[in-house]
Amino acid sequence: MGSIGPVTANPYPWPYDGAADTARTALLCIDWQTDFCGPGGYVDAMGYDIGLTRAGLPATARLLEHARSLGMLVVHTREGHDPQLSDLPPNKRWRSARIGAEIGAAGRILVRGEPGWEIVPEVAPVAGEVIIDKPGKGAFYATNLDLVLRTRGITHLILTGITTDVCVHTTMREANDRGYECLILSDCTGATDKANHDAALHMVTMQGGVFGCVTTSDDVIAATAR
Repeated sequence: MGSIGPVTANPYPWPYDGAADTARTALLCIDWQTDFCGPGGYVDAMGYDIGLTRAGLPATARLLEHARSLGMLVVHTREGHDPQLSDLPPNKRWRSARIGAEIGAAGRILVRGEPGWEIVPEVAPVAGEVIIDKPGKGAFYATNLDLVLRTRGITHLILTGITTDVCVHTTMREANDRGYECLILSDCTGATDKANHDAALHMVTMQGGVFGCVTTSDDVIAATAR
């Protein structure tokens, strides 16, 4: 085990306390699923460019290997609903149907156990890594993520995943409210709209880092190689 930091980041060198023990830091890989970044998935069915949501995959794969080499806790999340759709809110289903990608309908979009729900091979979990299945956008909502992190003594989070403006941002906000020191990586995230991606990152930096900090995977790797 070692330490991370200080990492060159915006708006302050991360973390606020100077350095984070790798044993107390977790890498979150949020919703790298076929439904969000693969052909025929939810995002693709809605008509968005999956090239934008896949943009962060190469850097995330590289950082994931680095985190594994350091022995850091790696947590993967998957958004999806049970096969009976008992945990699918009516308004969420209505909205998805209205845009031509009804959850649970043809192709079983965002249904647990279906091909689209699986994490893409580039960043697939390995044995021993934590997988959190979530029914909503935030990874803390209706899951045991907070319990898992606190049981492992985690205090610092590095966030990757999709989409920057929805699931990643929601999770970062939830984590910040729970006292975790958060770092989001601009090259390891992506959204269905580039402007939304940029805006989501900008929001993090306001008010002196209202939700944490923004940096790149290269800066994180450099800060652990020293």
